[in-house]
Amino acid sequence: MEEVKPFSTEAPAGAKVVAALGDIVGSRAAAQRVRLHETLVSALDSVNAAVPSVRPLRVTVGDEFQGVYDRLGDAIDATLRVRLALLPEVDIRYGIGIGAVQVIDPDTGIEDGPGWWRARAAIEHTEQLADRAATRLVRTTVQAAEEENELASAVTAALTCRDHMIGSLSDRSLRLLRGLLEQSSQTELAKAEGISDSAVSQRVRNDGLGIIVDTHDLLRELS
Repeated sequence: MEEVKPFSTEAPAGAKVVAALGDIVGSRAAAQRVRLHETLVSALDSVNAAVPSVRPLRVTVGDEFQGVYDRLGDAIDATLRVRLALLPEVDIRYGIGIGAVQVIDPDTGIEDGPGWWRARAAIEHTEQLADRAATRLVRTTVQAAEEENELASAVTAALTCRDHMIGSLSDRSLRLLRGLLEQSSQTELAKAEGISDSAVSQRVRNDGLGIIVDTHDLLRELS
């Protein structure tokens, strides 16, 4: 079988890119950390093969992982794909930073720059929001330079609403959402779940799955 390699492109040194930083929520309480790590790596490999990146997602320290993208839409797409691959057993928080990044040690792959500083600040902000009752389901925020604050705030607002909806879904609705994002038809999903087409349609309507998919499609178009 031909090996499936992740998409990868090179951004010019100092060019503005999108840095994505992810961390498993509550990983220290996991009973089987080795299995959790293997599941995460498998999800990252699948997403890397599907979403173009400057530097594909990879585990860095513990249960933290990172990747670099040329487009904000690709970063949003990749982070949601990984999250849905692991839910409902495991959840992930994200910080997305827009700005330049640079490799400061080619041998170890250590990177630095405003993109990473903002991604780190964003994931810390995500964690702070999740500690509040009203925003406990927030899992993704975006930070950018001052001249792009309006964009970052608008995207974060959309992601906050999306995350609240996803965090409120049942296990079955999560499976249906994954299928819809993978372009499966409602008939195919009904057969896989052992339910009627009308039952799928009702969940898509009542749980807002169609809204999540439409919102994601719009966010994926962001440059």
